Amino acid sequence: MITALGTAIISALASALLSCWLVLIGWSLMGDAVSHAVLPGVVLAYIFGLPFAFGAVIFGFIAVGLIGTIRDTSRIKEDAAIGIVFTTLFALGLVLVSVTPSHVDLGHILFGNLLGVSPRDLIQVAALGAIVIAVLLYKRRDLTLFAFDPTHAYAIGLSPRWLSALMLGLLAITAVVGLQSVGVVLVVAMLIIPGATAYLLTDRFSTMLVIAPTMSVISAIIGLYFSYYLDTATGGMIVLTMGIIFTGVYLFAPRQGLLGRQLHRQRNHTKALASA
Repeated sequence: MITALGTAIISALASALLSCWLVLIGWSLMGDAVSHAVLPGVVLAYIFGLPFAFGAVIFGFIAVGLIGTIRDTSRIKEDAAIGIVFTTLFALGLVLVSVTPSHVDLGHILFGNLLGVSPRDLIQVAALGAIVIAVLLYKRRDLTLFAFDPTHAYAIGLSPRWLSALMLGLLAITAVVGLQSVGVVLVVAMLIIPGATAYLLTDRFSTMLVIAPTMSVISAIIGLYFSYYLDTATGGMIVLTMGIIFTGVYLFAPRQGLLGRQLHRQRNHTKALASA
């Protein structure tokens, strides 16, 4: 449980920080693509006796490269290129899983096996997570300007293309980190839900960078313990907890929540009638 808790917290922190930029830039689908495209890399890494992270990162970069190539050299738009690449690579991964003899349940790659994480896996997750968190915090101002106004970023001497490549690289690494916790299928939730939740609660990006990791870590801890005592899927319970928190924020957030906006309009209408 201690190893699982450490892995869950590190994964939650790294994924939640990156999710803030993904939500602002509008790269939710790209997160989905990269998280699924790493599957064949993980299986091939197992076949050749390499760390899972090595194969996953390689195929993450391959997926990003293929998407960019199809987009830039054909009439295919980016969303279609993403769909083509990630479904094809994910299907390749499923085929490799089905034909690879293994004493390890490779199905855990798909759905996660947090309670089966070894101390060695925790060290790997900690190293990759530390890289992602350190780079995001070090380059946060440049990445934030790129998210809000890439034209202005270019005007002051920054390279939007390089910053885009940096974001995609961090996305590939973060997908590997989240893979250990919730698996390939659900890792996209950890890359999107925390940022989306924070986005409904504040208009300040600096505050988002606090709210999203806090919400994500709380969800990871609650989901882990509930899955242990209820004997349910750990990754699924973590993501379900995130979804429940998002639903509450979506409905009851003071300014951006569905009910909160209605109450705000009703108060304004009442004040207008009273002043009249």
